[in-house]
Amino acid sequence: MTSNNKFIFIVEDGDAGIRVDKFVASKIPEYSRSEIQKFQITKNGNEIKLSDKVKVGEEYEVIIPEKKPVNVKRKTVNETMSLDIVYEDADIIVINKPRGIAMYPGAGREDGTLVQAVLAHTELSSIGADGMRPGVVHRLDKDTSGVIVFAKTDAAHRVLSHVFSEHNLVRKYIAFVWGVPNWLGADISGNIGRSTRNRQKMTMLKTGGKPAKTHAEVINVWPRTGISELRCTLETGRTHQIRVHLSAHGFPVLCDPIYGRGQTRLGSVKNPELLEFIRAGGGQMLHAEVLELSHPITGEMLKFKAKLPDDMRELKEILNDM
Repeated sequence: MTSNNKFIFIVEDGDAGIRVDKFVASKIPEYSRSEIQKFQITKNGNEIKLSDKVKVGEEYEVIIPEKKPVNVKRKTVNETMSLDIVYEDADIIVINKPRGIAMYPGAGREDGTLVQAVLAHTELSSIGADGMRPGVVHRLDKDTSGVIVFAKTDAAHRVLSHVFSEHNLVRKYIAFVWGVPNWLGADISGNIGRSTRNRQKMTMLKTGGKPAKTHAEVINVWPRTGISELRCTLETGRTHQIRVHLSAHGFPVLCDPIYGRGQTRLGSVKNPELLEFIRAGGGQMLHAEVLELSHPITGEMLKFKAKLPDDMRELKEILNDM
């Protein structure tokens, strides 16, 4: 028996002994466990704990709260921010994110974000709206450019969140780095966690943290400058993963203010144009080039590719002319 936001489930033999939250998740799998934690769930009219074990014959009433309105201040949306829309349908929108734009509002940052620009164009999923992150299923750092997908509906949001958490997709990045590898391809592994010295920074850890793996392949090298262009494929998705992995292995991303170690390299740069470009420091030379995943509703395999931004193309021209 159900209504739009009310469900009643009776425990049968095959369900006995599992946790309440797992029982409810098995009945309405379109909702995540974190969403279910916010539902009003009672057993035979009495309050329960989600960790309780269900028994045969018990009746559980589940009430799903009304959707919260999107909490982002639309009136402060930067309407002049032009969106480079790679793809859009009724369920998702894919954007080529520019460098220097934050994903969503946060402490000390109320407007001028990508979420607000997308909201000025279309509606986004209400999931995450109370936390100012409507439609967000993954993120790019403020100074990383490239392809990113937003969910326009709650159904698409739930599926995409699962896809990203299970890494059932392909993500490729282009990075310009200091150093010339003596390999054509390499698998870089190592746990990543927050630095104890600087809480704004991630680091490689011998113990703790989360496992992370990046595959890097060499695209171009400029030996005279000691700079290379790499294509990096993420096999996991940790915060700052590519930047941390490459820096820890001796190939920090150019113009990266946190992990780039640029000051120690500037003395070797003799070309005035390249030196000026690096000193300008427009943000790390990292670009999310390719995103491949199945459509959250239709299941169709999709591949999106975002062209290099102007600054990375300019850097490449400088290097090729040297």
